Amino acid sequence: MNERPVYTIRIAAQLVGVHQQTLRTYEREGLLQPARTAGRQRLYSEKDIERVRVIRRLIDELGVNLAGADIILRLRQQIDELERENQRLRDEIQRLRNQQLPAVRRPTYRPPTTPREERPS
Repeated sequence: MNERPVYTIRIAAQLVGVHQQTLRTYEREGLLQPARTAGRQRLYSEKDIERVRVIRRLIDELGVNLAGADIILRLRQQIDELERENQRLRDEIQRLRNQQLPAVRRPTYRPPTTPREERPS
C-alpha cells in the first residue's frame, strides 16, 4: 500500500465519503496523522485512506466509538509488529539450523507394495 501522501483533505474526504471535519476529528483524537506540507496543508496517503475506511467500518458496522476504534487500531498494529518479529525469528532459527546441522536427507515416502495376485493364463 502506498504511503506517499498525495491527497488533500477535500479529496480524502470524498474518497471515503465523510466530511472534512470528520478527518480533522480523527486527527485530533490521534486516529490519523496525515503528513503536512510546508504551508501546513494536510496530505493523506493511500494507507491513511484505508485506515479511515477501517475506522468507518468499526464505527458504522460494529458500533465502536472513537476510543474503542483507537484501541482496536493500536492492538492491530501491535499484532502486525509481533507477527513480523515472529517471522524474523523463525527465519533466523531456520538459517541457524541450515548453518549448523548437517544436511540430512529425509526419506521419501513410498507406499508399501502388495504382491500381485497371479492371474491364470
